[in-house]
Amino acid sequence: MSTKDTGGGIERRDFLRVAAAAAAAGAIDPASLAASEPALVATILEQQQQGPPPVPLGQGEHPAVVFQAYPGGTGSLMEKLWREHGPAMFERTPIDIPAWPGPVPSNEEDVAFLPVHRLSALVRDGHITSVDLTEIYLDRIKRYDPVLLCAVSILEDRAREEAQQADADLRQGNWRGPLHGIPYGVKDLFSVTGARTTWGSAQFQDQVIEEDADLVVRLRDAGAVLIAKLATGEFAQGDRWYRGRTKNPWNIEEGSSGSSAGPGSATAAACVAFGIGTETRGSIVSPSRRNGLSALRPTFGRITRYGAMVLSWSMDKPGPMCRSIEDCALVFNAIHGASEKDPATITAPFVYDRRVDLSTLRIGFDEDAPESFLEKLSELGANLREMNELPNARMDQLGAESAAAFDYHIAPGGVEPEPLPEDLEPADRRRRGRFRRGRDMRALDYINGQRRRLILMQEMAEAMDGFDMFVSGSGAVGLTNDTGHPAVIVPYGFGVRNPDADSPTTMPLTTTIVGDLFADDKILNVAQAFQSTTDWHVRRPAMDF
Repeated sequence: MSTKDTGGGIERRDFLRVAAAAAAAGAIDPASLAASEPALVATILEQQQQGPPPVPLGQGEHPAVVFQAYPGGTGSLMEKLWREHGPAMFERTPIDIPAWPGPVPSNEEDVAFLPVHRLSALVRDGHITSVDLTEIYLDRIKRYDPVLLCAVSILEDRAREEAQQADADLRQGNWRGPLHGIPYGVKDLFSVTGARTTWGSAQFQDQVIEEDADLVVRLRDAGAVLIAKLATGEFAQGDRWYRGRTKNPWNIEEGSSGSSAGPGSATAAACVAFGIGTETRGSIVSPSRRNGLSALRPTFGRITRYGAMVLSWSMDKPGPMCRSIEDCALVFNAIHGASEKDPATITAPFVYDRRVDLSTLRIGFDEDAPESFLEKLSELGANLREMNELPNARMDQLGAESAAAFDYHIAPGGVEPEPLPEDLEPADRRRRGRFRRGRDMRALDYINGQRRRLILMQEMAEAMDGFDMFVSGSGAVGLTNDTGHPAVIVPYGFGVRNPDADSPTTMPLTTTIVGDLFADDKILNVAQAFQSTTDWHVRRPAMDF
């Protein structure tokens, strides 16, 4: 191509570049240049097809396509809820906290193991200050973390500042609710200003995201005191992270399970009053069962995830991990509801009832539901019947979504990663191959998979027809995470785990109540009815280490 001057003081190649840009922007009609400049027209058409360069993506930007847990869609769900509840569907129903009865415990360990609803009465009624309570938990987490490896960062300065503010508010007569002045810990997938957010990975152990996650803001507004970022398995898998393996305080020879390993271990050991975990496929359920906790994995979309590491935009769910069901209700009530920062969130009614009439609820059970748990529910008035057959889970969207979330890390600048060495050990291949396998899925297969997922959700709706919930020994974890259904974990006894091992250990036994979509309050109500007449949830690990 010639580079001669066009007569106006501009070289031809510069003229063509400017002309191409102008035509691509619509200032020149390419057809007028077709006869004299065919090469220029080809360049213009190419630029018009390509459009502007893509916006760079990090880890958390939400797709425009949003998963809806209700098979008929959020619009029809809103109409249904409005017909049933009217404007009350958007109201947050307060949960009352009875006054503390009798003498206050003088032993700090007795205080630390109290459930949140009893700690709340102590703080509100002036029996203990938030500052003193916070020091109790800070002391415990510093004492036990070297063994349990449950904490990533202990936030002493922030905790003391928030506790002082909680006490100052109380002195001024401003009680923010049941979580006021209560120390807690959050899984280290959530960003916290001034603290590391490591995602359990040595590659990110110095990462600081200077923003409080949406959920952390809501808890701060409720008066809760953040004392620690709690461990997660590397990139939210398992209970191993860059410091080692998070331990189970009931038996430190075994791990805490994952990936909400830190919230599970720290809450069971009373290093925090409650923990916040997340689940994609079992990461609240599994560590809660391993550590003998009461926990809620809510209906998908009920709690904002903004500020948390993404594994799957259509499956990730935060939830409370506590030492009693009532505590789960208190925490959930403070943090549920829609957020403009998380387009998957939705507001739905939540009414916690300590005195629910179990005979009014339609409760099923599957073949591995524990007999003793069912017997107690029957004694309390429940009319139990065998659950309908459940559909088979068959979804595989997680790999593609997590690969997309970590594309910026695996393929920085859009450069595809080098193949893994052939001589890698299987464990290293699995670890290093994470976030890569989903890169091979075709868009067509992913979309058709989501279409089949809706069919699965419709099949699950048919299976749940006539039931508010069902008791399950296994919890149907894979299926219910695909469909978005809520689940509650409830301790119901103790038993010997691994009886054939060299050192068999008596451990907590738990079961799961799976609820219909957005029936989070109903499953908590039933679990609370069980706990109101049993004491399995108040047992403590020996902590003799």
